[in-house]
Amino acid sequence: MEKEVKRTLHVFSVAILPFTVCSGMVYSVLPIYFSLSLGASTTQIGLVFTIGAAVAALASPSTGRLSDRFGRRRVVLASMAGFAAAFAMYAAINSIVEAALIQILEGATWAALGSSASAYIADLASSEERGWALGVYHRSYYAGWIIGPALGGYLADVVGFRGMLLVGSGLVVIGLIATCLCVKEPRRHP
Repeated sequence: MEKEVKRTLHVFSVAILPFTVCSGMVYSVLPIYFSLSLGASTTQIGLVFTIGAAVAALASPSTGRLSDRFGRRRVVLASMAGFAAAFAMYAAINSIVEAALIQILEGATWAALGSSASAYIADLASSEERGWALGVYHRSYYAGWIIGPALGGYLADVVGFRGMLLVGSGLVVIGLIATCLCVKEPRRHP
């Protein structure tokens, strides 16, 4: 793999890290927040996450097509903005119904990030090195999920659930800015 492609891969992976830390923070604590702060039952919590997953499943082909049409970078940026908004909105809700509505946005943004980030890596790497490049990207993704749950639990204890959600939203904004400033649209490999 040429040096510039490796550098771009690592820059993209590092730029996405604040988002992955946030998602690890939020998703490990969000069900507890729904239960304790919103009074949601276990069934309601399960249904809320089902809504997000269903929207993601339905939206994935369309968001992949948007990535093909408008570029991987733009869709990654839009999805990160959607996540920052969703996590900030969670901090302001008062009912599980409001959480369900946010899951619609979140499901669409998961679909957009999943399809466009994977396509970004596939475009960046040659077919012989695509698996390795996706592995490098996913290492960064999992690093966020190693850091995020402990950080999210700690912040929820120290600044409360709503404060933790706002910190998470701020982390996504940092990743959004880093992506905007440091990540270019890749040239597509066959």
